[in-house]
Amino acid sequence: MANKKGHRRFGSVRQRKSGRWQARYIGPDGLVHVAPHTFPGKRDAEQWLSVVEAEIIRGDWMNPELGRVPFSEFGANWIRQRKVSQRTREEHASVWRNHIEPFLGRFRVNEVTPEIIRAWRADLLDKGRSEDRTAKAYRLARSMFATAVDDGRIKRNPCRIKGADQHRTPERPHASVDEVYRLADVVPGRYRFLVLLAAFSGLRWGELIALRRRDIDRKTMIVRVARRVAQLKDGEMSIGPTKSAAGVRTVALPKFLAEDLTHHLAEFAEGGRDGLLFVGKRGGVLRRGNFHRETGWTKTVVKAGLPKGFHFHDLRHTGNQMAAEAGATTRELMQRMGQSSVRAALIYQHATSVRDQQIADELNARVERHRQGASEEDDGPEEGTAGVLAPVG
Repeated sequence: MANKKGHRRFGSVRQRKSGRWQARYIGPDGLVHVAPHTFPGKRDAEQWLSVVEAEIIRGDWMNPELGRVPFSEFGANWIRQRKVSQRTREEHASVWRNHIEPFLGRFRVNEVTPEIIRAWRADLLDKGRSEDRTAKAYRLARSMFATAVDDGRIKRNPCRIKGADQHRTPERPHASVDEVYRLADVVPGRYRFLVLLAAFSGLRWGELIALRRRDIDRKTMIVRVARRVAQLKDGEMSIGPTKSAAGVRTVALPKFLAEDLTHHLAEFAEGGRDGLLFVGKRGGVLRRGNFHRETGWTKTVVKAGLPKGFHFHDLRHTGNQMAAEAGATTRELMQRMGQSSVRAALIYQHATSVRDQQIADELNARVERHRQGASEEDDGPEEGTAGVLAPVG
């Protein structure tokens, strides 16, 4: 806006040698800020200054210098400063290095638009990246830009593609009770209870191998999950916190596991209250590779009557599926699984054939009781005779 002498009250504009116009102003921080680009005409530059002035008046102004940091630098710092486990940091670094930084790293933080995000995601899929990997990359980039919003570097998160954070995961197989016990019967004895506990508790591999004697109460048959073991890329076994805060939990075990637990504690677990519940043949923290070699997993699952591609993690799916079929609510499944969001729990809430049959049987029983009651009323006392209406039970 200009005063009577023709000078602007806020900011200033000047014409460059190129013929284009430049706008600058003094921000709330007392520093001079220049528009990120020049304008074709004087009026265009003045209009831009009017928008900036309005933002300052409303309290919406953002220091443009904060958003001019290269995204390659911002993303690398984000990973380094994030408070996560070492295993998660390695996973983030891998996704960043292979799927995000090569495309988005050449932009400044405030230059990335929804259009650029759409082009980046399409590029990943065109290059043959799986939906799973692409969704992981999108979620990580979205989290980075969310931090940029919180830091006052940008106003809105450019990651706004509906459904891009999700992917269709092929439904994994799960075992029946008979198949679980057949598998437990054919693995080496020291791993029998590991198979049973994985199937009937739904615990993750890393949570299982981190369990200690003191984490299981034999009287109440309750297991306390307080930590997990993660194998890093250099082979180091890192003992740390659970995958999320929701992972710290207690899980009630079925009583029929008591006998196998007692035998396992006596024969295979480390001694002392702090002794590991599961150890390898040579002692120490159980490694997944050693477990697969010692059990001959690929052939063993087939011998137990399970599909060739059945993974140990599918025992967790089995436990969650059984809990859902037993009538667990979404909230109860979340607690049992150690999940902080409902998305994973809802996977097991779809109508299963077992649960669906239970619903049909209950509907059948209700209708039969109703029809039986109606029939008894029709066959009641004739007119003129005394009768007593039986209470509906």
